Amino acid sequence: MTKSPLLSLPGAVAAEAPDEGVAAHYGDLFREQRALAAGDGVVDLSHRGVITVTGSDRLSWLHLLLTQHVSDLPPGRATEALVLSAHGHIEHALYLVDDGTTTWIHVEPGTQGGLLAYLESMKFYYRVEVADATGTHAVVHLPAGSIAEVPAGSTVRETAAGRDVFLPRERLADVFAAAGRPIGVLALEALRIEAHRPRFGLETDHRTIPHELGWLESAVHLDKGCYRGQETVARVRNLGRPPRRLVFLHLDGSDVSLPGHGTPVRLAGDGPDSRPAGTVTSSARHFELGPIALAVIKRNTPSDALLLAGTVPANQEVVVEA
Repeated sequence: MTKSPLLSLPGAVAAEAPDEGVAAHYGDLFREQRALAAGDGVVDLSHRGVITVTGSDRLSWLHLLLTQHVSDLPPGRATEALVLSAHGHIEHALYLVDDGTTTWIHVEPGTQGGLLAYLESMKFYYRVEVADATGTHAVVHLPAGSIAEVPAGSTVRETAAGRDVFLPRERLADVFAAAGRPIGVLALEALRIEAHRPRFGLETDHRTIPHELGWLESAVHLDKGCYRGQETVARVRNLGRPPRRLVFLHLDGSDVSLPGHGTPVRLAGDGPDSRPAGTVTSSARHFELGPIALAVIKRNTPSDALLLAGTVPANQEVVVEA
């Protein structure tokens, strides 16, 4: 684990798994959320893995391996993609951009080694080079609306949610000085949950397929084949329904503690010994909505049913249709 030098900033409180190494917050969680939502500040994501792919075949080669259409990806256009198992289960989630000579990818902390090994095993005769750049480059996030300048030599991945900036690690302090306000990862997580965006390793387990989390819309190109797991994607989309679905939970605010990752979700009225309908995957305290969460539950759970996240009553909001 690489510990960010920004943890030495005044008020910094270290984050817990899976975000060890960066700050959870800098002393005022709700103020940081408000600032981020308003387009102010910068989030240290230097704990995330960074992989680069170079060579003349890089995009056509990645196109064969990923769920996304990237063979003609223009320089500067952000996209996201998945690596699936042969049975269609999610193995990696990638956030990428190409700068014309290099494809820059960031992934969940600690997963870059497994992804790198897979990519290396698939090189064959293609003119590509794959490298783990985590030691030399870091990622920071600037929210949508931010006017902060990025250091020279950086690569920007811009989406509706903001800009992910790949920059040399020695320039971390520069971008924080330019942005003016450090924001912890808990603020970014609260806005992610509010936006119903899944996160690999939290909303996923060893049997998750893209249909369950709404990733078909953002990370899977439905008109391309030739990637591992494509048969499952097509079959479930055309002939069946996924066994589980992602939901957004409005939690009862009277409870002091939040239900953590893996907390059982049951139908209200069912006893504690009943079979859970699913589990909480992420939770947060939101500056406007109060306590919120994402959960993955059985597809046949009634969409209007009152749920219990552990002992906390929860109203559900549909993210993925049953």
